[in-house]
Amino acid sequence: MKQPKVNFYNLAWRWHFYAGLFVAPFMVMLALTGTLYLFKPQLDPLMYGSLLNVPAGHHSVSADELLKRVQKAYPQGQVTQYLPPVNAERSAQFVVNNAGQELNVFVDPYQGDILGEQDAKKNLQAIARAIHGELMIGTVGDRLVELAAGWGIVLVVSGVFLWWPRGQAAGILWPRLNSRGRVLWRDLHAVTGFWGATFLLVMLLSGMTWTGFWGKQYAAVWNVFPDAMWNDMPKSDVEARSLNTATRQTMPWAMENTPMPMSGDHAEHMAHGAAPVGPAAPTVSLQAVQDIAKERKVEPGYSITMPTTATGVFTIAVFADDPRNDATLHIDQYTGKVLADVRWEHYGNVARATEMGVMLHEGKMFGVINQIVVLLICLMILLSAVSGVVMWWKRRPQGKLGVPPLRHDLPKWKTAMVIMFALAVAFPLVGASLVVVWLLDRLLLSRFNRQPEIGSAV
Repeated sequence: MKQPKVNFYNLAWRWHFYAGLFVAPFMVMLALTGTLYLFKPQLDPLMYGSLLNVPAGHHSVSADELLKRVQKAYPQGQVTQYLPPVNAERSAQFVVNNAGQELNVFVDPYQGDILGEQDAKKNLQAIARAIHGELMIGTVGDRLVELAAGWGIVLVVSGVFLWWPRGQAAGILWPRLNSRGRVLWRDLHAVTGFWGATFLLVMLLSGMTWTGFWGKQYAAVWNVFPDAMWNDMPKSDVEARSLNTATRQTMPWAMENTPMPMSGDHAEHMAHGAAPVGPAAPTVSLQAVQDIAKERKVEPGYSITMPTTATGVFTIAVFADDPRNDATLHIDQYTGKVLADVRWEHYGNVARATEMGVMLHEGKMFGVINQIVVLLICLMILLSAVSGVVMWWKRRPQGKLGVPPLRHDLPKWKTAMVIMFALAVAFPLVGASLVVVWLLDRLLLSRFNRQPEIGSAV
């Protein structure tokens, strides 16, 4: 069997090591929080059944009456969003900002009784989502998660080269279960990584579309609609992404970069540079907005976001499990005119592919089957991360970090340089960190981790 050249192998192994050392804790975190959020449809009714479930009735209370009862119960609160019942046996929900706290308030749509409240940012699913997206520390956390996802791609690319079958199937295509110790851990790591590489790449890339830096730039290029769609309405300088938060998803990905329209005569003044005029004072009823959603056949599960200023609009949005049912409507708060109605057919091809990737990532596209597939991927990620750390710990020299050795008299690996350069350009945060790691490796780590040269990772 022809052995790979030591410089190819050791260089790939070295970068795989650096990537794994940084990425492993993040991969464990993403797999665990992702699994929690994956089963939100099953967990929520079990955990919050008294808030979500109601006996089906014959006559519903109007949305405006439900709103009045919530406002009476929270006289100092501001209602920002209304979520009509998804089906006949589910409660209605209002989002209320009350004394600096965001609450989910649940109401019986047949009796009008308030069933209870929930901290919108401290329930299990909201916490899992916030950790998954930004570690609950805002922009810095978002950048760290994005960096980890980018290095995860480096991990996959270098790992595929390391474990690509070279005339050997055992330990690559299937584990040698009769082995013990580090060899068994190495086989579990290699086999899991080899079969899971494509799935992991799909998960990493689809997840990165939501990140605050790379995802925003990606959306700016591909999330584009014809200018003519917005010509007949005054536009604000606020983007629809402002309706999304770390704990709550309102707008579909394809709509995040679109401008928010403005309502009524106030909009004309705003369009000419005047300052915003006062708080919202809608003359269109909430029930009328809900009726518009029904008339336009918006799929149940949509939300209605309230205007917050005199120029604001009602926004009907559904981020559907099947993105072909996505809908975003902006309604003038004074006239009830539909200022925009954007559906799947208006998305570009890349936006459509991205939306489908996101739904596959979240396990929603094909129901329970999709959930099971994503769960298996999460388990593979956990096994790969844990086995990689155990394998490193077992081969690590006493008192040293165990950086794989690299001979300095070897010719450059041109293919590797092209691949790493391409990754650095495609993912700028990865590129910047590659430079930092290279400098640390060259100036610091190599001096403290010198050990005899070897030509294989096992």
